[in-house]
Amino acid sequence: MSDKREAVRSGAVVVGVDGSPGAGEALRWALAEARLRKVPLRAVNAWAHSYVGVTSGGYGDLSFIGPFDSTGANTDDLGRAAKAVLETAISEAVGETTDVEIERQVVEGQAAAVLIDAAGPGDLLVVGSRGHGGFAGLLLGSVSQQCVHHARCPVVVVRPST
Repeated sequence: MSDKREAVRSGAVVVGVDGSPGAGEALRWALAEARLRKVPLRAVNAWAHSYVGVTSGGYGDLSFIGPFDSTGANTDDLGRAAKAVLETAISEAVGETTDVEIERQVVEGQAAAVLIDAAGPGDLLVVGSRGHGGFAGLLLGSVSQQCVHHARCPVVVVRPST
């Protein structure tokens, strides 16, 4: 009698990155975990037209790249700005690492839905507990809460160190 179990694929560590300090901590934690597991790190930035460039509670603070008016921007401009957020976050949190493959994904859509779609059954999804926006009294942000409840893989919520 033969055992025909499928080999379990070793997936990626998927992390949500929005440029916030909480996402930076999640990115550093995810990098360390990817290094331990010897799997790729997939850094994902989700952006939505109504949020990009809004610094008062929006997802994806672009103030570090200078003045940006999203009202007249086209989708290509917003996508490039979201890529800049991702690259800056990786540069600040990770630096120049060569021992872990880092995949970058910039996807238009609501953060929770994009992250849930980006992480499959063989992956580990990592999110920060507080990003841009939300209510101060919540224990988990709305994105992390949605990921915990709906992801098809294990989810780690990295809480701020302070």
